Amino acid sequence: MNHLLQLRPLMTNEELLSEITRLRLERHAVILAHNYQRPEVQAIADYVGDSLGLSRQAAATDADVIVFAGVHFMAETAAILNPDKTVLLPDTRAGCSLADTITAQGVRAWREQHPDGLVVVYVNTTADVKAEADYCVTSGNAVQVVERLPRDVPILFAPDRFLAAHVARLTGRDLHVWEGACHVHEGILPAHVDAARAAHPDAELLIHPECGCSSHVLASLPDTDLHSTEGMITRARASRAEKFVVVTELGMVHRLEREVPGKTFVPVNRTACCEYMKMITLENVYEALRDLTTRVTVTPEVAARAMIPIERMLQIG
Repeated sequence: MNHLLQLRPLMTNEELLSEITRLRLERHAVILAHNYQRPEVQAIADYVGDSLGLSRQAAATDADVIVFAGVHFMAETAAILNPDKTVLLPDTRAGCSLADTITAQGVRAWREQHPDGLVVVYVNTTADVKAEADYCVTSGNAVQVVERLPRDVPILFAPDRFLAAHVARLTGRDLHVWEGACHVHEGILPAHVDAARAAHPDAELLIHPECGCSSHVLASLPDTDLHSTEGMITRARASRAEKFVVVTELGMVHRLEREVPGKTFVPVNRTACCEYMKMITLENVYEALRDLTTRVTVTPEVAARAMIPIERMLQIG
């Protein structure tokens, strides 16, 4: 028999949504989605947010199963916070180019060069790297965390050099910086911002601190603020502007349109798209709930050590 005849027919979106709803109830599951996810994945999530918000939701949930529509380090964080729950990443290939720029061994070697320093790592890192850190931060609370650290202690900030520059500007701290970057944010160039400003002169800029264009923008518009993705929502609601150029990954535009209706949001560059985030689909969310086979786990030893900087992050802001 032709093996093609044995393939199951593709499900329609309506059937997928129906099955996801059924399985979510059956498994007592919660679906958490990052702001950069596909619109249809954001639509089925119980919560959509940035890394800090997602970490808080993961820490607070009473669900038995957490389906994490994001990338691998996010699912690891959820697994650390919920060692007795099943954490699923619908496509386990969904990694992060920024997280890939640093290893636990690299952190250990760096710390040896600065034995009296404190290691502060961005949440966009693996569990192994978090386990070597003193504090974990997100783009939304990195400034708050560093401001609270002793002024006479060296700060080793990893791995995003653009977020580090933002933190240094606002805190006045002289940081030791790991030279990593997100390939999507690094690819948003000053020329893209200049072109968007020329095309939309009445628009306000919403710029993520991971973007490689941020220094260029601040040089020409020194009063411009940088915003975490959650901060973009807050700013768009409060601003009198009716149009915004969104300087981050493309998926953020969808959330802004949904949560701040009546205003216009223009992506700075339609190619600013994270292929890892977009690996999560309705199909593999359904399959993850159906089969429970895409589980992400962290060893107890690593989890115990990584929990320390993660808890400090959650306590500070």
